[in-house]
Amino acid sequence: MEKNYKARLRDINTFCFDVDGVFTNNIVYLTADGEQMRTANVRDGYAVQLAVKKGLRIVILSGGKSDAVRRRFEGLGVSEIHLGIGSKAPKFKELLAQFGLHPSEVCYMGDDIPDLPVMSHAGLACCPADAVPEIRQMAAYISPLAGGQGCVRDILEQALKLKGLWMDDDATHW
Repeated sequence: MEKNYKARLRDINTFCFDVDGVFTNNIVYLTADGEQMRTANVRDGYAVQLAVKKGLRIVILSGGKSDAVRRRFEGLGVSEIHLGIGSKAPKFKELLAQFGLHPSEVCYMGDDIPDLPVMSHAGLACCPADAVPEIRQMAAYISPLAGGQGCVRDILEQALKLKGLWMDDDATHW
């Protein structure tokens, strides 16, 4: 019998995330010079930096190439930031091998069609509430929160609580 998502979440030590539609709200502002601007949820950021401090591996896999996105995640302590990834599944498999990970140790959160192949390989596939139907169908867990509205915080907070790492001295220090 397959474990429910909470039981599987206990075994997760690596969280992989898409960016647009997961950390952002699917709205891109286009400037006159062609720059694409996005918004991000600061509570998602808090959970990411705490997860990193607690020893969880955070991996960003995105087709986007924004330097601002890279700087945001670097500022949160994320070292595995992979941008401009046209096909995510090969990079995902490469990362499994690089870190000696079994898929059961990895959670992937995505929201759109390019995330399907990665989600099929991850031990725990999850998505924001506003993910496309094909992704929602594949997800073992659908956050009640939309992309850019705290879905990342939702899954990371659950994992940290299950591991007894949520409210301690580190929690009050950014």
